[in-house]
Amino acid sequence: MSGMHAKPKLNATSEVMSALEATPLVDSNHPAVGAFACSTLAGISTKPRERAVALYYAVRDGFRYDPYDLDFSAPAMKASRVLEVGSGWCIPKAALLAACCRSSGIPARLGFADVRNHLSTERMQQLMGTDLFIWHGYTEIWLDNAWRKATPAFNIELCQRFGLAPLEFDGASDSIYHAYDRAGNRHMEYVTERGSFNDIPLERIASDFLATYPTWMAQKSALAGTDFSEEV
Repeated sequence: MSGMHAKPKLNATSEVMSALEATPLVDSNHPAVGAFACSTLAGISTKPRERAVALYYAVRDGFRYDPYDLDFSAPAMKASRVLEVGSGWCIPKAALLAACCRSSGIPARLGFADVRNHLSTERMQQLMGTDLFIWHGYTEIWLDNAWRKATPAFNIELCQRFGLAPLEFDGASDSIYHAYDRAGNRHMEYVTERGSFNDIPLERIASDFLATYPTWMAQKSALAGTDFSEEV
């Protein structure tokens, strides 16, 4: 996808500084977020890149990816809720990583793209009715005068079940989904970039999901508690 690997040099100080502020859903001022970030970074270098990398892996593997926990109410989409329930889908997990970075003095925001997912469970395929996943969320972290994309969605156990190489993040290059799995099968294709946001554009996402995935949205309450990793 064009632009996914670009690292523009930005001089927009206000843009970067605004990515340090708590927002209603990226609630970096929540005590639990601060405590989690502080615990994760205990003993870690004060260098922003090393701290961002440590936070990335803590969010990626410390919280199970769960696309069946789909609740578009504001309380359910807060970054701090991922800490509370121990799981989340791509957007809340990206929000948690952004919140942890902000809490630690590292500017971070959310990026979104539509992706074509070639690997899924049978139930997910039936619910979605398409292989296009709209509003896939990831985190953009300001490091060394550039926004670096970091995707903490799939925990390492889920990657092992799917036969995927886990996404790594070194703070110097983008961490986005692999095009192929370990066996050479098509995995993920970036189709459309939605842009960058300091907070989750919740109303837009909820409206688009309802229009794009009517079956999934109609059954989302009944799916609560279903173990996605077991289906994989």
